[in-house]
Amino acid sequence: MKHNIDVKNLQVSYVGNTVLENIHFSYSGGNLIGILGPNGAGKSTMMKAILGLIAKDSGQVTISNQPVDNVRKEIAYIPQRSNIDWDFPIVVKDTVLLGTYPEIGLFRRPKESHRERAMQCLQKVGMEDFADRQIGALSGGQQQRVFMARALAQQANLFFLDEPFVGIDVSSEEIIVDILKDLRSRGKIVFVVHHDLSKVSAYFNDLILLNKKLVASGPVEAVFNSENLSKTYRHPIAMDFNMEGAG
Repeated sequence: MKHNIDVKNLQVSYVGNTVLENIHFSYSGGNLIGILGPNGAGKSTMMKAILGLIAKDSGQVTISNQPVDNVRKEIAYIPQRSNIDWDFPIVVKDTVLLGTYPEIGLFRRPKESHRERAMQCLQKVGMEDFADRQIGALSGGQQQRVFMARALAQQANLFFLDEPFVGIDVSSEEIIVDILKDLRSRGKIVFVVHHDLSKVSAYFNDLILLNKKLVASGPVEAVFNSENLSKTYRHPIAMDFNMEGAG
């Protein structure tokens, strides 16, 4: 089954101030989509509104033609690291095991097959040697790799990552990007809130440019240009940064 997501006329406001207006796009499986815009553009707000984590004023979001609440098992979400309580007393392997709970239920004990899946996912991100380490004792990049493993353990079809590369080391970023590209190749839909313009062509095949309103969306080669970036960031931007080859 090929999965898809449709967002129509999404609008969100806080305390009477409109922070997102008339957001609309559609994607099907096999897409790795970067979400770009300045601070305060509504990138995280859009992601949370799509997932139903915050209320929206209006608009419709469907995943595989169903309401989001009907397909939550299909969705993996990695919030910004700053929104996670790293002092919570949990070890790495149990953090990853949480990814299986949408499948097994919150109050049922994981089976050995679920524990094996969690360890396999830790191996994919190169963190199996840290399985018994407390999550708060890890570096930023290691923590992000563990949360990527948790998302993989969920075996979802749609992935939402909010600023996953902020404050992490280059090696961790490369590992996560390779995993995201593999997910795309396996027909998944992956959304990534991102800020580094120099990596856009190397990381993504599609873009959403956002500044409270949708500026542009579509393939990187079609929308990633000086005109659209200048509209998005509301000041002239020349495409003279170090561009990397598309991946």
